[in-house]
Amino acid sequence: MKTKAVRMYGVKDLRLEEFELPEIKDDQILAKIVSDSICMSSYKAAIQGNGHKRVPEDIAENPVIIGHEFCGELIEIGSKWQNKFKSGQKFSIQPAINYADGPVGILSAPGYSYTTIGGEATYIVIPNEVMENDCLLDYHGDSYFYGSLAEPVSCVVGTFHAMYHTKQGSYVHHMGIKEGGAMALLAGVGPMGLGAIDYIIHCDRKPALIVVTDIDQDRLDRAALIYTEEEAKKNGIKLHYLNTRDLKDPVSKIKEFNNGNGYDDVICFAPVKPVVEQGDALLGDDGCLNFFAGPSDTSFSAALNFYNIHYSSTHVVGTSGGNTDDMRESLEIMAAGKINPSTMVTHVGGIDSVVETTLNLPHIPGGKKLIYTGISMPLTAITDFEDKGKNDPVLAKLAEITQNAGGLWCKEAEEYLLANAKPI
Repeated sequence: MKTKAVRMYGVKDLRLEEFELPEIKDDQILAKIVSDSICMSSYKAAIQGNGHKRVPEDIAENPVIIGHEFCGELIEIGSKWQNKFKSGQKFSIQPAINYADGPVGILSAPGYSYTTIGGEATYIVIPNEVMENDCLLDYHGDSYFYGSLAEPVSCVVGTFHAMYHTKQGSYVHHMGIKEGGAMALLAGVGPMGLGAIDYIIHCDRKPALIVVTDIDQDRLDRAALIYTEEEAKKNGIKLHYLNTRDLKDPVSKIKEFNNGNGYDDVICFAPVKPVVEQGDALLGDDGCLNFFAGPSDTSFSAALNFYNIHYSSTHVVGTSGGNTDDMRESLEIMAAGKINPSTMVTHVGGIDSVVETTLNLPHIPGGKKLIYTGISMPLTAITDFEDKGKNDPVLAKLAEITQNAGGLWCKEAEEYLLANAKPI
């Protein structure tokens, strides 16, 4: 089986190539990829090459396929797995395999470490360890792109599960956010912040107050239109959006929403020193700061108030990805329609746009860049469909479909694109 895939050979050396996949073994599975969402983690891997913790040393000779937020269909099942998986079954992958004897140890992951599996490909061979570690997940949703967004959604889910609180005199950590408490989401209207707002408004354990900050008014306005204060109120939450760009004392302003008090749960979505320090300053007694954003600078640091750590029991956690249970929860709540992660998606493209998009990801505005690996299409912002549709009937139709969906990518848009776009 031939595949087209984007492979990494070294630092900033990504190549779209066609090559022959090996025949599957009895303990492997051949699969077709339909969609993959480009993650900032792929950009970090691309600029670090084999200096990245998940990337093998020998990628110059044995290039790895990039992409780890993918969804597709199983094609051919090796005999070992035929009792569990079926041809034609939709799937998603938990990329954090967490097994001890892989090509780069416990950090091995599809999209970073393997020559035959990654999301930016038309066909892949899924190795035995993915199934052995229960990381090949059945997906029952009706849109492939939801399956691609399951991994970033699971990162959000895992973040909330990783928060913890304590009681004075006890060493027990009570996991999860403080129910009925006060929460701040800092730099919180990027794609992952939007996912966090959606999840926390609609999950079964909610704060009473959420303040979402950013310095980009356009992104704040979009978030406020999608996740309205009225929608939050229906779910028992007071929601406020705040632009902190020109505030001399953003901490005091944010505390005003909480009657001048500190916050129980604070999540930082940007690896920016002042934002991290702002998060620390917002914490109330037993407040939990989650540093969600992953820095590429190995020496990244920020000041914390250790007086408050000692006397007020403030504490910091960090999460990097979700676990398999978080993935399952994400797939279930998306399939049930409890959350709508399409709000994360702002651009759509084909596999031939992956190299340029990945290498320039920090400089492309908007949210998630969704790739359909079987088609040829420049990366295009959903907001540009109408204008570019003047010379492209496919984009013109996509403009009509997405406008009817409130400006969001949707099942109908996906189905139309897959049926009408130019095959790669």
